[in-house]
Amino acid sequence: MRRWRVPVFPFDRVIARGIAHQTAPAVERPLRLATLLADERLLLVLAIGIWVPAQSGPRRQRSAARHVLLSVLLSSVVPHILKRCFAQERPDRIEVRRRRRGIPRSGKALDSFPSGHAVQMGALAAALARIWPRYSVWSWSGATLIALTRVALLAHWPSDVVAGGALGVGVEHLVNSLERGES
Repeated sequence: MRRWRVPVFPFDRVIARGIAHQTAPAVERPLRLATLLADERLLLVLAIGIWVPAQSGPRRQRSAARHVLLSVLLSSVVPHILKRCFAQERPDRIEVRRRRRGIPRSGKALDSFPSGHAVQMGALAAALARIWPRYSVWSWSGATLIALTRVALLAHWPSDVVAGGALGVGVEHLVNSLERGES
């Protein structure tokens, strides 16, 4: 199947070029650890780990755990489908020449759009904010910081992360609508 080519915006290139020139291994190592917090496999394991014991709890707890699990599950599938439709070269392949200065080589070269980590973080933050609105500042702040590690590691352009985050919020909204029977 032929993939639609996604252009890179000029502001994306400016930001990526600045990161490529300013980075160092001491900065990149902690960012690589932080980005693992948005890994789809880890989030699925955690969501299942929350869902299983919640099944013996009160209805509200079961509902919240199901909502988080479905949001994480769907947000882990959607980016894989979209990456089969869209092609965009990753910034580390374009902006990093010889010396990588700690910047890891990330994923497949043409799988930049959308950021799967950002989709996951957008869906998870939206789900947590819906369940515990009182703590929404924390869920949105944490999700934003973790998603931005993808830009700092030059795995994604800033626009990939913004689009991924918005897509994740949309995924969570869809899950909420389906659970409420609205669609």
